[in-house]
Amino acid sequence: MGFGAAIASGFRNYVRTRGRATRSEFWDWTLFLVGIAASIADAIIASAAHFNQLSVIGGLVSLVLFLPGIAVTIRRLHDTDHAGWWMLLPLTFIGIIPYLIWVCSRGTPGANRYGLGTSADIAGVFGDGASTSAPTLQGQRF
Repeated sequence: MGFGAAIASGFRNYVRTRGRATRSEFWDWTLFLVGIAASIADAIIASAAHFNQLSVIGGLVSLVLFLPGIAVTIRRLHDTDHAGWWMLLPLTFIGIIPYLIWVCSRGTPGANRYGLGTSADIAGVFGDGASTSAPTLQGQRF
């Protein structure tokens, strides 16, 4: 999943917490949020005279992006076969370590209790995997 597709998926699944999210979807969304936050912080610092207006805009942007951020995080934890409640684990200082391991690790292959695997795994689920010949079109290999 590319960067634009990950952002579109984050907004398309605005508060959808069912299902799974790939590592790239999670990290691209996180990068998007960091970029937005840095832009707002830069604008606030650069123009202290308009601090009140930019604070309101920054607050609205944060509010709009808060729910999809939580939803993507929950779906990412689902991909590693963990409940969404585990996203609260970093609130305990020591919990940052397992949380980072889970969001950085590869998702469980195939289906788990939260749904089918990611796009790379779905090909293995629906394909028979036994066929080694290339597909043909009127007898010609392509």
